[in-house]
Amino acid sequence: MVPRAEPQSYYGQPVLKQPVWKPEVPFYFFAGGLAGASAGLAFAAGLRGNRELERRAWINSLVALSASPPLLISDLGRPERFLNMLRLFKVTSPMSVGSWILAAFGAATSVAAGAELTDLVPAEAGGTAKAASAALGLPLATYTAGLLANTSVPAWHGARFTLPFVFAGGSAASAGAAATITTPLRHAAPARRLAIGGAALAVGAALTMERALGQLGEPYRKGAAGKLSRLAGALNIAGAGLIAARGGHSRAAAIAGGAVLTAGVITERWAVFRAGFQSAADPRYTVGPQRARVESGEARGAARANGAGS
Repeated sequence: MVPRAEPQSYYGQPVLKQPVWKPEVPFYFFAGGLAGASAGLAFAAGLRGNRELERRAWINSLVALSASPPLLISDLGRPERFLNMLRLFKVTSPMSVGSWILAAFGAATSVAAGAELTDLVPAEAGGTAKAASAALGLPLATYTAGLLANTSVPAWHGARFTLPFVFAGGSAASAGAAATITTPLRHAAPARRLAIGGAALAVGAALTMERALGQLGEPYRKGAAGKLSRLAGALNIAGAGLIAARGGHSRAAAIAGGAVLTAGVITERWAVFRAGFQSAADPRYTVGPQRARVESGEARGAARANGAGS
């Protein structure tokens, strides 16, 4: 039996153009996820009367939020490009939807944090802003996964059903880690639980995503992206494990575990980012699945046409 040749494009050249996003993008993904999930944690803590955790989580959300626009504008190149994205709302565009979510979340969180930290915001307005910020936090934490999946990059588009769970888990883990670092031990139990649960979801979803992608998941296992992915998993497990084992008894362990877990979430964002570049550069991940669909009868193409006419 003659071995089947690897699917190739014209002279082995990439079928897709490389993504044009800059290195600021993975950090934007991280900052947005941290801001969104921290708002949800703050709102939940307020409902339970945990004022210490609520106050610190709102501060964490505001700090992360403050980093998001500069990172996005730096990637876009000019500030007016961000404002131009707010000229219309296009529900079929993740970029348009995400820009509006970020703008609305920014306004609500600024008022919510202002109500928490000062006496300048009326209580009723502050309560409404807190609820709005928490409601917008989840889509802010996960819309970037939809933004990636909406491209034609195989490693991103093929993961459109699982990548949101990876980002949701990482966002929850980062929010829990940040609050674990900044909150006194006796008030930080909900933050520790969020950090541990988020890390478990992020690691489990990443493994599920790689398996579900099949051949398209190779970039998450090989090259620079593969190294980053393995490092992210190790850091997430180590950070969550340290928080679970010692985070409730030792302030130093809580800070160390939170820092390690935060590094793991950032590394995971970078792993996903690099995997997209690797899959776009290799024609196997575009041509191979296309030919497989044609040969199986799922799509029309030259292979089926030639077979039908022979």
